[in-house]
Amino acid sequence: MTADPTELGRLAEEIAREAGDMLVAKRPTMSGAVATKSSPTDVVTVLDTASERLIRDRILEARPEDRILGEEGGEAPGETDVRWIVDPIDGTVNFLYGLPDWAVSIAVEVEGTVVAGAVNVPARGEMFTAVRGHGAWLGGERLRCATGVPLAQALVATGFGYGVARRAVQGRVVAEVLPRVRDIRRGGSCAIDLCSVAARRVDGYYERGINPWDYAAAGLVATESGATLAGLRGRPVSPDFAICAAPGLFEELHDLLAPLDPDRDAD
Repeated sequence: MTADPTELGRLAEEIAREAGDMLVAKRPTMSGAVATKSSPTDVVTVLDTASERLIRDRILEARPEDRILGEEGGEAPGETDVRWIVDPIDGTVNFLYGLPDWAVSIAVEVEGTVVAGAVNVPARGEMFTAVRGHGAWLGGERLRCATGVPLAQALVATGFGYGVARRAVQGRVVAEVLPRVRDIRRGGSCAIDLCSVAARRVDGYYERGINPWDYAAAGLVATESGATLAGLRGRPVSPDFAICAAPGLFEELHDLLAPLDPDRDAD
């Protein structure tokens, strides 16, 4: 089975749109069943699992031999070098409360490299897409991140973990960052924050504790818009840490964060 990135991207977009439509249609009548994961504030709704089930079914209908990694269902083995990385609802708390900043995120990885991604923000009617080497797009508009923004004038997005100890440290870190930047935004969805860097809605982003399903698709959108996405001290982006901004601002933001040692926060 071929693994053309453009075709994989089209399939990711199609499935992300279908899942988003289902979530919008069912949310007003959802049962309200909610479970917790890592802490009482880390929730999963019945529609998280329903969305992921739909996405997995559609992927396997089209490409039955591919691997799938999903936030709720873990990793399913396959026979190809193609792996789908799925977040059925990124921003579940926003979704639960009726806030608009939640997304369906689907990335496609070939031989360990993300080559295509789609981030559907149904409540805003927005679909972010990217194919490696072919740019980042919001609908028919090509995205290019803001450049030439100094740290002191940067609007910076971030997020917080669910554990009490981690939140305490992240609160101290953001207190050090806030006086050095234009302002801080906390939207509640890593995927949307990264896409917002691409769309010039924020200038930069940082966070600790995000997972591959949070950043795989949106990270490609951000880098295809010209942004740099990496971890601290030359390490790649990972659950340990993520920083995203245009070159220049990225280095300034990194140098501000590194001495604060956000790696030390507890799990």
